[in-house]
Amino acid sequence: MMGSIKYDLAVVFRHAPHGSAKGREGLDLLLLAASYDQQCAALFVGDGVFQLRKDQQPAAIESKDYIATFKALPLYDVETVLVCETALAERGMSVEDLILPVTLVTADAVTAHLNQSQQVLTF
Repeated sequence: MMGSIKYDLAVVFRHAPHGSAKGREGLDLLLLAASYDQQCAALFVGDGVFQLRKDQQPAAIESKDYIATFKALPLYDVETVLVCETALAERGMSVEDLILPVTLVTADAVTAHLNQSQQVLTF
């Protein structure tokens, strides 16, 4: 079983970015873990796909803009950034609407990546 572990940590984003601190906390944790040479994956499912949407204006609701920080994932060697294609389509979005390059995956592929992770945290 240990031979199938590919990631030390998978962080799943499943909530919209504003209205709670979940997205920011997940991003902070992901960057911190990656800075300690942990093999990490970021997965965006459900409303979590909104975390990566371009042209957000959080100042309009007096919220902090942390979304651009997702662009730092490659600098921290977080190379696995997966977005559920169904969730994206259900929200009328495409990869062109996102702030960084991602890999579109099916729900089954999301499950497979989670099964390859030693730890999974959901935000």
